[in-house]
Amino acid sequence: MPTESLISGILSTPGLTTGANAPSPSQKTKDAAVQFESLLVGQILKSAHEEDGGWLGSGEDQTAGSAMQMADEYLAKALTSHGGLGLARMISNSLNQAAATTSSQTTSSHTSPAK
Repeated sequence: MPTESLISGILSTPGLTTGANAPSPSQKTKDAAVQFESLLVGQILKSAHEEDGGWLGSGEDQTAGSAMQMADEYLAKALTSHGGLGLARMISNSLNQAAATTSSQTTSSHTSPAK
C-alpha cells in the first residue's frame, strides 16, 4: 500500500504533466526561456559578489556564502517570474517564430501537388 500512495502522490505533484493536461509547445518554450533567464540572472548576481572582500563587507564564512547563494537564486527567480530582463520573452518569441516557420515549410512541402 505505501507504493500506491507514493505513486498517487507523484502523479498529483503540481507541474507533472500527463495526457490532456500537457502544456502547449509555446508554453514549454516560455517556461524553458524563463528558467534559462533565471539561471543567467543568478550567475550575474553570483559574479557580482565573488570578489575577494565579499559583496557585503570583508570576508564571509561558509554559512554566509550559502545564505548569499540562496538569496541569489531566490532573487533571480523572483525577478524573472515578474518579467525579468526581457530575455525570456525574446528567446521564447524567437523560438516560437522559428518553430512556426519550420512547421509551415514542412506543411507546404507535404501538401505540394504530386506530378
